[in-house]
Amino acid sequence: MTLETKAPAAVERPGSRQQKEVTRLLPGWLLTAVAIFLCAAVLIPIAYIFLASLNTDIGVANGELWPSTFTISNYENIWTSVGLANGLTNSIIVAGSTAIVSAAFSIGTAFVLVRYQFLGRRTILRALLGLQSVPGTLIVLPLFVLFSSSATYLGLQVIGTRWGLFVTYLTFSLPFSTWVMVTYLRGLPKELEEAARIDGATNLGVLTRIILPLSWPGLIVAAIFAFLPGWNDVLFASVMTRPDTQTAAVALQVFSSSTEGGAIPLYGQMMAASLVCALPVVILYLFFQKYLVGGLTSGGVK
Repeated sequence: MTLETKAPAAVERPGSRQQKEVTRLLPGWLLTAVAIFLCAAVLIPIAYIFLASLNTDIGVANGELWPSTFTISNYENIWTSVGLANGLTNSIIVAGSTAIVSAAFSIGTAFVLVRYQFLGRRTILRALLGLQSVPGTLIVLPLFVLFSSSATYLGLQVIGTRWGLFVTYLTFSLPFSTWVMVTYLRGLPKELEEAARIDGATNLGVLTRIILPLSWPGLIVAAIFAFLPGWNDVLFASVMTRPDTQTAAVALQVFSSSTEGGAIPLYGQMMAASLVCALPVVILYLFFQKYLVGGLTSGGVK
């Protein structure tokens, strides 16, 4: 009697299977070329801005790609000429509070919209999507008139305050954050909530003890996408603020406009200020990268 031995089959990793599926569509050399092109399209402008921030204004005006004289004076002068410290402080306060409040309210609203059936539920969900299609330029004038009239009829000063800008950003960020959380909560199993209710948990207990700990990836995605409009906005911030409450984006716009009439614009300081304003967002993405991947892909597969 002869015994035949079979070699164990190789275990195929999920990553290798996905890689094979991709290479079936495009050859390997073409994927490499596309990746290099995309990286170059992103990194080359950033590298030019960084080198220009270390160059003199005359050197940037002459079109020097590599500075003939390196200087860090641009990073020292932006705190006084641009007024960047005050602008960054206002942006962090307004955009940060908008992100936190928007994420906090969105999880409770999404929990009700996903787990309960009531009249008008579908209408609310459709309205959340419909609000995203309204351009901000159509709302800025009615919103300014409304906030201006509040000082006349109610004695409440809104224009020129941080909390007025916070309310403005919250009207745009809250619907989107709620829809993000609705999509995320649909992917969570209901069995966990049912088990908690059997143990005697109330609706608030289910939300705080079951839903909230499992929803951190979705909450972080909702918070970041609520933070970005407040950080990058110029339209509403230029109308709703005054010099002591203006954000970093408005400070950059005012600085660039004020230097256009000179013989040589302050290119180096503008590049340095742009990099400093972009740095917090980059750090935010790098720090929460793993949560962003999980929050954006959740709900896509069931």
